[in-house]
Amino acid sequence: MSDSDFAEPIESIELPPAEDAAKEGQWLKATLHKWLDEEFLPEIVNEHIAARASQVFVRQRMEGENNLNALVLAILTEMQGYDFSKSFYSEFAVANAVGDLLLDSLGIERCCGN
Repeated sequence: MSDSDFAEPIESIELPPAEDAAKEGQWLKATLHKWLDEEFLPEIVNEHIAARASQVFVRQRMEGENNLNALVLAILTEMQGYDFSKSFYSEFAVANAVGDLLLDSLGIERCCGN
């Protein structure tokens, strides 16, 4: 096999620097809450999950984090301490959803990194 037989590594995606992290957080909270409700079942716990993920996201953005992978990993890590026993979701589903929603907001196709 030659090097050309392997796919190119996916480039790291950087979000623009946060101009208003709180506003971004409000958008993420509302968008994630809607996604959670539509993806499976509307549940009260979805609002709490969206709020927690949004808090982590805002804190990371305020600390200057712009890398999408790092943001998703931070949400995954911090959501591991959340009690998902009253939800159909897990920290992995939430972190992946946040990543997808951010990619959508940037106009980046989720398939194939284009």
